[in-house]
Amino acid sequence: MFKIGTLADWFGVGLIEGIRESERCGAEGVQIYAADAFDPRTADRALINAVRTTARDCRQAITALCGELGGYGLEKAEDNPDKLDYLRRVLEMADLLDCRIVTTHIGVVPEDRADPRYRIMLDAVGEAGRYAAALGSFIAVETGPEKIATLRGLIDDCGAGVGINYDPANLVMVGADDEVAAVRTAGEAIVHTHAKDGRALRKIAPADFYHQFAEGGLEWAATCGCCEETPLGEGSVRWIPYLKALRETGYDGYLTIEREVKNGAEDIRMAVRFLRETMKSL
Repeated sequence: MFKIGTLADWFGVGLIEGIRESERCGAEGVQIYAADAFDPRTADRALINAVRTTARDCRQAITALCGELGGYGLEKAEDNPDKLDYLRRVLEMADLLDCRIVTTHIGVVPEDRADPRYRIMLDAVGEAGRYAAALGSFIAVETGPEKIATLRGLIDDCGAGVGINYDPANLVMVGADDEVAAVRTAGEAIVHTHAKDGRALRKIAPADFYHQFAEGGLEWAATCGCCEETPLGEGSVRWIPYLKALRETGYDGYLTIEREVKNGAEDIRMAVRFLRETMKSL
């Protein structure tokens, strides 16, 4: 049915040991942030080889690399040349690791195609997608700031090499869309998912949340009082209907656990058990 992955960095034990921890907790794959020591602009070949070897020895597929753009994603034309260069380098590093997916946040997609920002984002994402497609890969845009129909429209306009990284918690935490019904809208565009949970605490326009997040980062998100991330099964994501909807689309890839807290290792191990048990109910 589905395979379970983890994000190596959130074990809090370093990249290489995080891959080993992913095997120990029973996952079949691991996603890695293309940042810090593993930033493709600075990472040396020895580290890339060590990651590849460790993943192979631990029987972990590298499900995706996470190419975080920061700030406003690809909303601002003046920032995009450097960000696109970074994404190209992440795609090239992923190719060295036999990994075909790079996830990223691109900012808030305007609902109105006539908005000048739509053209800026279309051009940038389309360019990244064409580079990905030439490598047989995907740029997977993460859900969150807009309705899935709006995101799907941009992806369809971009063409080859662009898909969706579906994160149900991002949708429920800011109320951007129904996390179950929108799976059917995303459909075959889903190429990767994050298994995360959370709840909304007070109403905020999704675009406002993500633009304030662009300025304040994780520290602002943790203190804004708008939403909270929770361990799997303790938030508002309706897991059984959600997974059934995923299955109906034909998706059979990874549910990659994302737990964005310090010392999240125990929650990750619990999440693996939760997903195994939940899948028995499908």
